[in-house]
Parts: sequence; structure tokens; C-alpha cells
Amino acid sequence: MLKIKDVKFTLKKYKYDKPFHITGGISDESTNVEVVIKCENGIEGFGEASPSFRVNGEKPEMIIALENFVKTTLIDLSITNYRKIFDITDKLFAIPSLKAALQFATLDAFSKNFNLQVYQLLGGAKDFIVTDKTAGIDTVEDRIKEIRKIIDDGFEFIKIKVGENLKEDIDTMLKVKNIIKDKKIIIDANMGYTAKQALYFVNQLYREGIDVDVFEQPVYMKDIEGLKYVRFNSPYPVAADESAKTKYDVLNLIKMDSVDYINIKLMKSGISDALAIVEMAKSANKKLMIGCMGESSIGINQSVHFALGTGAFEFCDLDSHLMIKDDNFRGNFIQDGAFMRAKIS
Repeated sequence: MLKIKDVKFTLKKYKYDKPFHITGGISDESTNVEVVIKCENGIEGFGEASPSFRVNGEKPEMIIALENFVKTTLIDLSITNYRKIFDITDKLFAIPSLKAALQFATLDAFSKNFNLQVYQLLGGAKDFIVTDKTAGIDTVEDRIKEIRKIIDDGFEFIKIKVGENLKEDIDTMLKVKNIIKDKKIIIDANMGYTAKQALYFVNQLYREGIDVDVFEQPVYMKDIEGLKYVRFNSPYPVAADESAKTKYDVLNLIKMDSVDYINIKLMKSGISDALAIVEMAKSANKKLMIGCMGESSIGINQSVHFALGTGAFEFCDLDSHLMIKDDNFRGNFIQDGAFMRAKIS
């Protein structure tokens, strides 16, 4: 009754409201793969893969090409034994976003069979979380306008993208100093700086009295020594994002004491590695944030339930669905401005 009868992949394209510019690229649209796991009793579980070539080396075409392989691998397995499905999908090393989608779809179907929600299955630690909103790279004037709009829309947590032009990044921060003074600020360089540039940037901000809650991924993902150097010389806490994809990456970061925060993204880690990272971070007294790639509402739903279930995150950066044209909201949660609440069964 709880055996998997079919697995279906569907390619979906979503246009951004405006081109989304971060260090190293500009995106006009997000191309995702929706995953549906169908059980013998008719219940369906939904997931979404939002592949990133920049971070994971993935392309949507790679995922679509694996549909038949996934079907033959998972059909007739029982979702009741979801750990077995996790063990199989953990082998999708090169396609972690697909791993995330399949693992969440499995939990979604499993929870529906028992009249639960996924966040309850994962622990039910919180009833709501609060997300930030992201201001991408742009001209100094347009960045200021975007930050003002984010504040006017009621967001108290703001992520500001930097990393392509050090001078303009500093100019932007100095000009928004008084606008953001009462807000929680995450600055994300997306690997755009050298360690020397990163420290120059944060020291300029610190001298001007600008408070920053997290300085995220200042240097290249493989430069763990550089990341550690920035961490021990920065006036602000430092987070790993692109450097922290798997539980093994995080283990190394912890052993080297390279960061203050780990940014979990299900598209990098899947559910299984993300659960391991949560426990590792607790043991090592590292703080956690959760982020996203280019997920639609059905994809961001995965991270909302993970965050609600584990209650592990100090900061939530779950705003991709707010930046794309996704007219059919399909998340199993309630969006109320910056607040994301569980739907009570």
C-alpha cells in the first residue's frame, strides 16, 4: 500500500521579476525540475530540484535524463522505510538538488499517509520562521532603492549582495548606513573577494559604525585557509555557504574552526546531509542559517518545513519564490510578509 508506484519529473521555468545579479552571474529565469512520487494508495509526495551549475555543477537536463533510472531504482520501495530511500539517493553525489527533491517528496508522501505534515515529522520545533529579503548587485542608486523597498515591505532581515566591485560595495553600504541601522543585516559576497579584499571591506564598514550580523562566503569555496583567516580577523561573524555543501565539507570546516555560521541549503545537501549538519553544528557550537537557490513556492516549501521542524536556524534566507513570477502558490505554508507559518492540520 505504501510502495512507490511511479516517479515523475517535470521541467518548470520561472521568470524573475527583475534580473537577479550576484557575483559571477545574472539570472533572468530559474529552471527547476518538479518531482512527484506516487504511491500505490494514490497519495503523492512533491519535491523540487533547483539545480545550480555555479555551485554544484548541475544542469536541469542532467536531472531530466535520470528520470527512468530513478523510476527503476525506487519503484516498489516502501516510503515507510524512507531511510533506505535516503541511503540510495545519497549516492547522487553529482546531483544534490535531485537528492533533495526525492528525499523531500518521500517524506511528503509518508507524512500524508499518517495525516501529518513534514515539519511535524522532522520534530515540529517551531510554528513560524522569519525570512529575510535579498537586494542583488546593481548600481549604487538602484541598490539603495531596492533596500528601501525591502524595508517598506516590512522586512527586518536584509541580505545585501556584494563581491563584484569593492569600491561600489563600500559606497553602497555607507549610503544605506542610516537606512539599515535598526535591521538585521547579512552581507553575501558569493566568493567574490580575496581574503585581503574581504578584510578591507569589513574594516571600512566597522570604522563607519555599520552593524553586520553575518558576513557570508567572502572568498572562493575551496579557500578554506582564506575563509579561516577572514573569520579570525573580521569584526563580524563569518559564514560558509558555497564551502559547505556536504556533511563532509562541514566536518572539515568545524575541524579547522574556519567559520561562525554554516548556511544549509537543501539544494546543496539534501535532507539527509542537512539533518547531519544540524547535529554537527550543535555539537561544535556553530550557528546555522538556511538559504535557497531559485526554488518556486513548492520548492521553498521544502526548506520552510525543514526549518520549522528542526528549529535550528538563527537566520532564514528563504525568499526565492518572492523574486520570481510564480502565480500559482503551492507551498504548504502560510506567507505573511516576512513570516512563514505552518498550516495547522
